[in-house]
Amino acid sequence: MDTSLKNMLKNRELTIGSWITLGHTSVAEIMLQAGFDWLVIDMEHSAITLPKAQELIQVIELYGSVPLVRVGKNDDTLIKRVMDAGSHGVIVPMVNTKEDAQKAVSAVKYPPVGTRGVGLARAQGYGLEFDKYKNWVNKESVVIVQIEHIKAVENLEAILTVDGVDGFIVGPYDLSASLGYPGEYSRPEVARALEKVVRTSKKLNAMAGFHVVQPDVEDVKLKIKEGYRFIGYSLDTLFLGSACRKGLSEIRKGINR
Repeated sequence: MDTSLKNMLKNRELTIGSWITLGHTSVAEIMLQAGFDWLVIDMEHSAITLPKAQELIQVIELYGSVPLVRVGKNDDTLIKRVMDAGSHGVIVPMVNTKEDAQKAVSAVKYPPVGTRGVGLARAQGYGLEFDKYKNWVNKESVVIVQIEHIKAVENLEAILTVDGVDGFIVGPYDLSASLGYPGEYSRPEVARALEKVVRTSKKLNAMAGFHVVQPDVEDVKLKIKEGYRFIGYSLDTLFLGSACRKGLSEIRKGINR
């Protein structure tokens, strides 16, 4: 059985990953030991540099998991560089139109599928395995578009029909912010937008993803029940912060009794 992430996405199998924002390989190791199917190295909202991202990619691969990179924007140079560093795919922010999706796919794939320039870096075995990588990248690399604006919701059907888009992931904070209510998911406008996302993904039998930002297990279960199959479960700093606060709160309650 093919257990590659590409195939799992194609078959709409459930996978659960998380986000790395702290640029230290120990963070990746700790999270990998928990058993995540994939980890996203966040280069949009973090201080992680390209050399540090490559180190994290190496560690994630060594653990037998899948390294993905959320690039800072839909830029062919940024995408090319993280792919050359060895990322198995990208999560591309603010994909709001069909043209945005086509641009993202083109930046990942070599001609004739895309327009990515050829470099001989880590991904290509430092020049010794280019033919092998060339065959792999157009067949197995992953392109996930991030749906985080109301315009993307309105254009979702067109976005998901782009050849080479393996799925999408909802960025709930920015999506709600685009409606004027950042983080207010109970607002009717936000709820309607999310309902449309679910309807459209089911209509197209698309791989639907959602980033459950807060480490809320019940929310993850709810998203799975709603049909999401590519689940981002929180991120490193929130895992750390929530565990610290919960532990201290319980300790102080015991002391004050």
